[in-house]
Amino acid sequence: MADLFARFAALEEGRALLQRLGVNPLGVCMEETPSATEAVIDGRRTILVGTNNYLGLSFDPGCIAAAREALERQGTGSTGSRVANGTYAGHRAVERTLARLYDRRAALLFTTGYQANLGVLSALAGPKDTVLIDADSHACIYDGCRLSGATVIRFRHNDPADLDRRLGRLDRSGGGNVLVVVEGIYSMLGDRAPIGELVEVKRRHGAALIVDEAHSFGVFGPKGRGVAEESGVGREVDLIVGTFSKSVGTVGGFCVSDDPRLELLRMVSRPYMFTASLPPAVVAAAQAALERIEAGDDLRARLWRNIERLHRGLAALGLRSIAPPGPVIALRVEGLERLLTFWGALLRAGVYVNLAMPPATPAGVHLLRCSVSAAHTEEQLDQVCTAFAEVARGLGEDLAGAA
Repeated sequence: MADLFARFAALEEGRALLQRLGVNPLGVCMEETPSATEAVIDGRRTILVGTNNYLGLSFDPGCIAAAREALERQGTGSTGSRVANGTYAGHRAVERTLARLYDRRAALLFTTGYQANLGVLSALAGPKDTVLIDADSHACIYDGCRLSGATVIRFRHNDPADLDRRLGRLDRSGGGNVLVVVEGIYSMLGDRAPIGELVEVKRRHGAALIVDEAHSFGVFGPKGRGVAEESGVGREVDLIVGTFSKSVGTVGGFCVSDDPRLELLRMVSRPYMFTASLPPAVVAAAQAALERIEAGDDLRARLWRNIERLHRGLAALGLRSIAPPGPVIALRVEGLERLLTFWGALLRAGVYVNLAMPPATPAGVHLLRCSVSAAHTEEQLDQVCTAFAEVARGLGEDLAGAA
């Protein structure tokens, strides 16, 4: 009989280490979630500092009320794809809102952020094309490129000069399009892409540019459009992809563009065509959240105050983020066992952060990954810093050496 799990034999060693240390990062269960920043885990009230809920909108009263009303009026799901019975008035309303918010001519709604990249890249690129992607790109970008059949070239992370060299070496005699794909904020380290410089490179070589603003939408820029807007080159980006599972506080994905032919993807993008559409309650919550983001920057201002507070508090302990201040605070920890021990002790102390390790992390680094929310109180952020300090003392750790 075929052993379908034999290929995972190496993972057994890692699982054995988790069992020996008494930690189970894949088994964390939110037994209750009384707010955007708290949960009950293993019966313990826990501060959440690893949810990507940057604006805290998952518990916004207006979003909850909109979702409840849609649930009661339209039921729990569409039971069909957008090209069948799965297009409701709410889906079209969200697409209009996204186009208006980004000041773009067209917007396309996907069921998840992962599928947005999968659907856009696999449809727009083909076997004759070349796609250049940042080496630290998210898995969905890699997978979308793989499905496209295009030639894929990685360039060094956040290195416009390397991108320029690789574009300059391309053999363009066979025709085909050239597409560059980057992220506004990279999810593991929290560092920003140099969008302004990348735009100059793509313009010089006649390439198209897609920016995934998943972790920067709602956070950066005067209108919360992301890093491209903050860099002053938003109009130079050909397509922007994003997700609802971060700042919007629910689930879904999207793509916006000034090219009205984006509508053609409804007929050729398989992840769009063959996936059930978002449930009405989710769409209604997203619409309310987008309107909240569009209406003003008070949530962004609150988020940035919290970012600065947590950065200062951790730095005072000798812990410094890998990237400049931003919604993602990635703290490097040397060694897998040290990382697992520290993470487990933090969880027992009532603080949940993300555990990030290879192969999900760039350059094989081990990270305690925090994400800040506008919904965090000053007291909660101070408690997080206190927990880091107490855990370190209890483990006999040198905090300065863990950064």
